[in-house]
Amino acid sequence: MKKLVIGILAHVDAGKTTLSESLLYLSGRTRKLGRVDRKDAYLDNYELERARGITIFSKQAVFDIGDVQVTLLDTPGHVDFSTEMERTLQVLDYAVLVISGADGVQGHTRTLWHLLDAYRIPVFLFINKMDQDGTDRERLMDGIKKQLSHGCVDFGQVHGRDFMEQVAMCDEELLSAYLETGRIDGAQIREYIRKRRLFPCYFGAALRLEGVDALMQGLVEYSVIPSYPDKFGARVFKISRDEQGNRLSHIKVTGGTLKVRDVVGNGTWEEKVNQIRIYSGSKFEAVNNAEAGTVCAVAGLTQTRPGEGLGADEGIIVPVLEPVLSYRIILPDGCDPGEMLPKLRQLEDEDPALRISWDEQLREIQAKIMGEVQTEVLQSVIKDRFGTDVSFDAGRIIYKETIADTVEGVGHFEPLRHYAEVHLLLEPGERGSGLQFAVDCSDDILAGNWKNLILTHLKEKEHKGVLTGYPITDMKITLVSGRAHISHTSGGDFREATYRAVRQGLMEAGSVLLEPYYSFRLEVPEKLAGHALADIDKMRGTCAISRIENGTAYIEGEAPVATMKNYQKELTAYTRGMGKIFCSLKGYEPCHNAEEVIEMIGYDPERDVENPSGSVFCANGSGFFVSWDRVKDYMHVESYFKKVSPGGEMNEDGAGDGDRASIIQEKWLAADEVDRILTQSSFANQGKRSSWKKRRNIYDRRSADDPRKEAPASGQEEKEEREEYLLVDGYNIIFAWPELKEMAQDNMDSARTRLLDLLGKYRGMRKCRVIAVFDAYRVQRRNEDVFDYDDVHVVFTKEAQTADEYIEKFAHDNRKRYDITVATSDNLQQVIILGAGCSVMSAGDLKKEIESLDESISKALQDRQVRARNYVGDLLSDEVKERMKEGADSGTGSGTIPGRNL
Repeated sequence: MKKLVIGILAHVDAGKTTLSESLLYLSGRTRKLGRVDRKDAYLDNYELERARGITIFSKQAVFDIGDVQVTLLDTPGHVDFSTEMERTLQVLDYAVLVISGADGVQGHTRTLWHLLDAYRIPVFLFINKMDQDGTDRERLMDGIKKQLSHGCVDFGQVHGRDFMEQVAMCDEELLSAYLETGRIDGAQIREYIRKRRLFPCYFGAALRLEGVDALMQGLVEYSVIPSYPDKFGARVFKISRDEQGNRLSHIKVTGGTLKVRDVVGNGTWEEKVNQIRIYSGSKFEAVNNAEAGTVCAVAGLTQTRPGEGLGADEGIIVPVLEPVLSYRIILPDGCDPGEMLPKLRQLEDEDPALRISWDEQLREIQAKIMGEVQTEVLQSVIKDRFGTDVSFDAGRIIYKETIADTVEGVGHFEPLRHYAEVHLLLEPGERGSGLQFAVDCSDDILAGNWKNLILTHLKEKEHKGVLTGYPITDMKITLVSGRAHISHTSGGDFREATYRAVRQGLMEAGSVLLEPYYSFRLEVPEKLAGHALADIDKMRGTCAISRIENGTAYIEGEAPVATMKNYQKELTAYTRGMGKIFCSLKGYEPCHNAEEVIEMIGYDPERDVENPSGSVFCANGSGFFVSWDRVKDYMHVESYFKKVSPGGEMNEDGAGDGDRASIIQEKWLAADEVDRILTQSSFANQGKRSSWKKRRNIYDRRSADDPRKEAPASGQEEKEEREEYLLVDGYNIIFAWPELKEMAQDNMDSARTRLLDLLGKYRGMRKCRVIAVFDAYRVQRRNEDVFDYDDVHVVFTKEAQTADEYIEKFAHDNRKRYDITVATSDNLQQVIILGAGCSVMSAGDLKKEIESLDESISKALQDRQVRARNYVGDLLSDEVKERMKEGADSGTGSGTIPGRNL
């Protein structure tokens, strides 16, 4: 039988569990339609889930649609249980993303969309709750295309001409095929869905069973059944325990067949399978074998971990989402932490994102989790399973650290009869990139076994930062050099040298403290919108009113988790229960109050004996300690910066001019470098519209004594001359100026050229830099296009990027370097630009200024013209004039010539 694994994902309260119940009911799996409000949902079988009305743990159900056996995985929608949801993505063939028709695309919806993209999972969309008043199918479809993908297509009328045209517009190849044949066959549609270029959208109301049949038929008709290899392989995605305490490994068989009594492993361990269970809801069926494509629970395996591959399916998948809060677990009186800790480790085994740790100095158990709601679930689980009532403290934010500069970290470990030296290149990475490890060191310098060992040591430990002691992230660590001794080096030596090299590099680099940020959507009564905006500003967040409907203001933005985590209670109080807030974890950004946090934590990296930053050298038969700031004076291997110099002269510190330019990252760009940046468009191709709103208060340990920062002259204040920039929203201006709008109706190219001519003239009069930005985001597979037109920078944005996004990103990134003015009549964009500290100019104001400058120059030219008449006599020499005068006196001339009196 054909097998298909489908997951259902959604923002909380979008109707995900209701849709699951409808699918089970219509397929004949259940005889009764379960409902969340009646607390009889087939898949929400835990008491806590039914009490709170939310899904907490992922569940499995099996049903048939025709000749296809569908394994349905229902996942939690609440942001606090996102890690539980993410684990199921590893085994999905397809996903159904549920969107509320009443709310549209929400913050957590976008998070789910990005995760589905990261795991490359094809997606069907079901827009639910279309029976509610105020839902608009066309408006919802436009919003989905804009916020998720232009490949989202309404599959409500799959045989109509309009449907075929919408599908064809998703890809150039499809469009060409449609223009040639006038049709698109089902095989092409299935393939483009599988490749994530096309996303079918179905509309309905799951509670009324409307539109669910169409979704079921679409899943079968437009899905490609996966093919699997003959050799056994499996992927573990969840660990749980049954009522008897038996450990269960939930897996998907990705190759061959798994049988009871088979011995399986991951290459380092092997264990025997005692039982295979196929779960559907809370019940299961024990089977003797599981074919490829089957999702099952296996008993007898004690060493499995979520994300791990078994058999031919090698490797481990590291989750994208991470916990952002840390709580102290308060045990009841008389409870021994030593006895409780192993029990809590069982919960950590089931949920790796729940990180249980024992702080020896504070003598307390700590748990890292995603949110406050998760603490209530933990309390309930610990009570039910272990019979212990625990509580939690107020919680703390989990900060992280990264670096602002590229540095070389050196670690040396050479007590008597030991030897190892390691050189690591530490480079800052993009936000959210995590830690990346690489090797750029030949076997002539360091043998392959030592290089592999150093990489193992880099990956095995959670390295602490030097500002607060929190983990480091968003950087690339490359092994560039090292040295071993033929007889004195052992494996433990390189562990010590590697750890010390990381710490030495961090001490030398300019460190940046990061904190987690929420993306949020706030719904408040219109009259209280000002109150909400003021609150968000106090919380050091950024936001904008996205729309106002039926007396409700919808506010979207982002803010630090530290300031927003308890805002729900305050919101409920001042709106009298009418306000709603939906949050999703956006990621880590520079901390808004870094110095305050660093001072409060009081971490001293030089007193952290478990993470030393200095090195150990040997002289006269004994080892001696060298502090981090002097290690490079004693190191045995030449600096990497010297070796990579492309030919420039060495500086005093040993770095060549060439490698300074290629390795050291400057903090500020000069004005003449902006042309190069525009050509490369590096700053415009990163992130979404909200990325410009980030508050970037970077705490740099070395900023005070940075040699590149020149001090002002004595008695003078430091004054920075800033170049003027005018950013123009091209199409906004064209359709705001009547003459250009009329021209655009006949020929858009003519209107653009006319606008660029006027902007070029304006640039010449104002002596400022002008950038004209035009939308090209609707053009499929288009790359960004940048060129010059009469000294005006012209930018056509890439696919899925609007002119607004480009302008806002440029304004935010360069607001401290240049005087930036944005010309647009988009009121929302004006508010955003003003919030970024830049100036705005309406389309009308720009038109008036161009006309005024043109008039002023014309007047000045007129004033400079010589108004005196020209006479022939002015061109004659004195001698000629005299002879003409003599001729006149003798009667041969008139006596006068045109000109002055002679």
